Amino acid sequence: MPHYLLSVYQPDGPGPAPDDLDRIMADVDAIDRDMKSAGVWVFAGGLHAPEGATVLRPRDGEVAATPGPFGAGGQHLGGFTIVDVADRGAALEWGRRLAAATTLPIEVRAFQGEG
Repeated sequence: MPHYLLSVYQPDGPGPAPDDLDRIMADVDAIDRDMKSAGVWVFAGGLHAPEGATVLRPRDGEVAATPGPFGAGGQHLGGFTIVDVADRGAALEWGRRLAAATTLPIEVRAFQGEG
């Protein structure tokens, strides 16, 4: 079965209020349990704030390190889940559930040669 990356994009700046975050995390944990029960969960993880990121870029035969996240634009990759599902439709359905739980946009992409 093909693997899909479900990327969670969150806005830059402060996160949700503690009570809201507790509810969101409980909802995400429930979806992770459902994915595991369905046999589609491969791996998931949240990321530290983008200020701790370093971008490495090749330049003139060297690799330059730049502090901060790769993209600009008011949002950043906050976490991800990898699922192993029958098809794109199944990946989109898990992505929809994750979007509803996190209240954030989810990008669904197949790994090359699989989807």
